[in-house]
Amino acid sequence: MNYEIVIGLETHVELDTKSKIFCSCGGHSSPKEANDCVCPACSGMPGMLPIMNKRVVELAVTAGLMLNCEISRYTTFDKKNYYYPDLPCAYQITQLNHPICRNGLVTVKTSSGSRDIRIKQIHMEEDAGKLVHDGKFSFVDFNRTSVPLIEIVTQPDFRSAEEVLAYLNKLKSMFRSGGISECEEGAMRCDVNISVRPEGSSEFGVRTEIKNMSSFEAIERAIRYEAQRHIDALEFETEELVQETRRFDDVSGKTMAMRNKETEADYRYFPDANLMPIIIDDEWLEQIKAAKPVEIDEKAEAYREAGISEKEIEMLIHNHKLCKLLDDVTSMGCEAKDVAVWILTDCAGVLRKDGKTLAELNVTAEKLAAIIKMVNAGTINRNAGKKILIAVVENDVDPVAYCKAQGLDKKFDQSAVEAVIERVIADNSRAVEDYKNGKEKAKQALFGACMKELRGAGDPAVIKELLEEKLRNC
Repeated sequence: MNYEIVIGLETHVELDTKSKIFCSCGGHSSPKEANDCVCPACSGMPGMLPIMNKRVVELAVTAGLMLNCEISRYTTFDKKNYYYPDLPCAYQITQLNHPICRNGLVTVKTSSGSRDIRIKQIHMEEDAGKLVHDGKFSFVDFNRTSVPLIEIVTQPDFRSAEEVLAYLNKLKSMFRSGGISECEEGAMRCDVNISVRPEGSSEFGVRTEIKNMSSFEAIERAIRYEAQRHIDALEFETEELVQETRRFDDVSGKTMAMRNKETEADYRYFPDANLMPIIIDDEWLEQIKAAKPVEIDEKAEAYREAGISEKEIEMLIHNHKLCKLLDDVTSMGCEAKDVAVWILTDCAGVLRKDGKTLAELNVTAEKLAAIIKMVNAGTINRNAGKKILIAVVENDVDPVAYCKAQGLDKKFDQSAVEAVIERVIADNSRAVEDYKNGKEKAKQALFGACMKELRGAGDPAVIKELLEEKLRNC
């Protein structure tokens, strides 16, 4: 019998705010040591009241707009009650009855085609703390407590691990480009709800939930393992399937039972009387819409129209920092296609030499634009531009000042270039003789000596042509 996998996701995303959701402590990236970003409010001290962070609402609405959701004009908070050592109040402030966003839709593309994924809701909530286990002891770090989250809950519309990864990668690209979250370092975590049913059936199978996964690779492995476990149970009666919560063990590649799956009643939800309802009026909603960044699909199309290749677009849209750099340099009068090459080829080459990646690129748009403009204006050649780029990336120099100090802006007329070539030929008689005897590498050595003498100035193609002419006449 053939079976169909049915998957729904609950994706938790830590928002990129300067402070926590209900107090003034620093946000996700602020802590340096355990419990150094904690106050009486987020550590659950009696009598402390939450104060709502307005920026959290704006980012949640922006996420909803990106996912084509209906934005709730009236939204409230509820208490989700459960006891765990990393939850100091013994309840989590979240949204059940009136979430911030509902009924969204996002389209994902895979090798099997396109699929529409329905978004049931997006709600705001606070994060819990973190338990650190060390031998016989467990320690609690409350730095993460009350860091703002949005949870994006989908309908059970996924039918493969490939679709899940396509969706998560799209969320990551959208949220990074929108300034909602960097989606790194545990800032994007996922609960996977999975069941299996006979192909063609409309009834759902027994559902299990795989909790708290942040690695895309682990998510794919967990889905494949859990789906096969369900199929084996149905096909060969290897075990009885029950609704439960499971965890994925990265070493064994297996999921393991944690506890029976809780229901809504288990959490004893009730409205949080300490937080007033939030009313999103027309004026505020229009302000959020006006500030919403360009969608990644629209940005990709704009890059396509600018002549940037599909491979380059794929590299760019998954890195908000690179997209912003390209857009900023382009706004200074450089062509987007040209800028993309400088970033993805030249900058990447400089970083690769030092064992770094483009994620570590730290060059300003102004300095990169200055280099590109000097090359395009003919003030320097491409080779000199690369030398200046190396100095800018490695030592953060001023490109124009460095160009002048190194004499890279000097233009050589043909007679000056010929004089250098003749001097190189005279000083390298052995290499000239080797070239005459058919050793092609000798010509390259002579060309390199000419370029060194000219300090990167002059057109390499012209220099090569003049060198070949001189060698033929030797």
